[in-house]
Amino acid sequence: QVRLVESGGGLVQPGGSLRLSCAASGFTLDHFLVGWFRQGPGHERQGISSIRSSDGTTYYANSVKGRFTISRDTAKNMVYLQMNKLRPEDTGLYYCARETPGMNADPLDEVRFGSWGQGTQVSVSS
Repeated sequence: QVRLVESGGGLVQPGGSLRLSCAASGFTLDHFLVGWFRQGPGHERQGISSIRSSDGTTYYANSVKGRFTISRDTAKNMVYLQMNKLRPEDTGLYYCARETPGMNADPLDEVRFGSWGQGTQVSVSS
């Protein structure tokens, strides 16, 4: 059974940093694209970043390029999102998700992802 558990969220001041973790189980990380999504207050869920563990290819939304870094530890079956220079507009519920096999879509399009965690809250405020 596929399971994704996020952790690492919290309250941080603007300009601060957080590292989110996604513990994956029930599948091998190497075989799938795994992504991070964010749903801010009053906004639809949007793709933030994703990583293809087999070769390390990464994808980022324009809004986080240069500030966020996605990485993975295949030995631990973990995916991370290092978030630096956080802004109030980064506030939201952050989800980890795994792609559905055979679903062809943009690597940041939630349509491509069929397995989701419960989310971890990130709040950026002074």
